[in-house]
Amino acid sequence: MKPVAMNRAGRIWVATAAVVAVAFATPAFSADTSGLPAEVTQGSLRYVSGGVGEQSAAAFKQAAATYPLELLFAQKSAPNDVYLASVKVTVRDRAGKVVLEAVSEGPYLLATMPPGKYQIDADHDGVSKRQAVEIVSGKHRRVVFVWAETAGVK
Repeated sequence: MKPVAMNRAGRIWVATAAVVAVAFATPAFSADTSGLPAEVTQGSLRYVSGGVGEQSAAAFKQAAATYPLELLFAQKSAPNDVYLASVKVTVRDRAGKVVLEAVSEGPYLLATMPPGKYQIDADHDGVSKRQAVEIVSGKHRRVVFVWAETAGVK
């Protein structure tokens, strides 16, 4: 069989087809985890937590939209609010079953979550906050927990 020389239009078509194939083969939430700590697997879920320091916070901000769920923890403080770490997080599904239990390593917790309705409990220094969230396929949800200013935080 004789090799066939490909003209410029043929090479462009092949290159375009390859790019499209790769784009459609990538899941909707394929997380770019470069610059992030290693993901932790808990049951069928994966999560990553951190964001302490400017470079780490920037990496989490950049990667956040690639995860279905982003949690952010902060506390009111004058003159600027402060980010929190060591927040105990419990996520329950609609039936009340715990699907994720973790302690944040920083102000961000990013998680892969299947579509559904969840209740998120976050505890910092004995003060609990609760929020409900619905995860929709292909959508990113950001949930922010803010605690009131305390005497020790200035």
